[in-house]
Amino acid sequence: MKGRSGFTLVELVVVILILGILAGVAAPKLFDTSAKATDNSVRTSLAIIRDAIELYAAEQGSVPTWSNEATFKSDLDPYIRGSVFPTCPVGANAGASTISNAGATDAATAWRYNGGEFFINDGGASASGIGNYDTF
Repeated sequence: MKGRSGFTLVELVVVILILGILAGVAAPKLFDTSAKATDNSVRTSLAIIRDAIELYAAEQGSVPTWSNEATFKSDLDPYIRGSVFPTCPVGANAGASTISNAGATDAATAWRYNGGEFFINDGGASASGIGNYDTF
């Protein structure tokens, strides 16, 4: 009888086990990279807005005052590259650029501004677990 071609069940199981082990080693590194990228996105967005506030203060002699969200954004427009106010990358309001003028977390907005200080409006743990977003 001629030899059959193909893989035996044992060979297939060994290959599947090896692939499973490789996936188990690679997956945590991939997810950790994603979490760090999310946190860096938060920091970058905050840096853009905080830099705009500092530039405004340097030119105007004081930090922007809050009358309403539209006025606050229009005051900072000349100091933000491309005049596009960054959206919030995380939390319940991810993708939004809404702002509240409050020292406390307000669930209805993505950002909060409090007398010259600008924060993300999310007190949850950061994606990489290095702190809470509202302390970034």
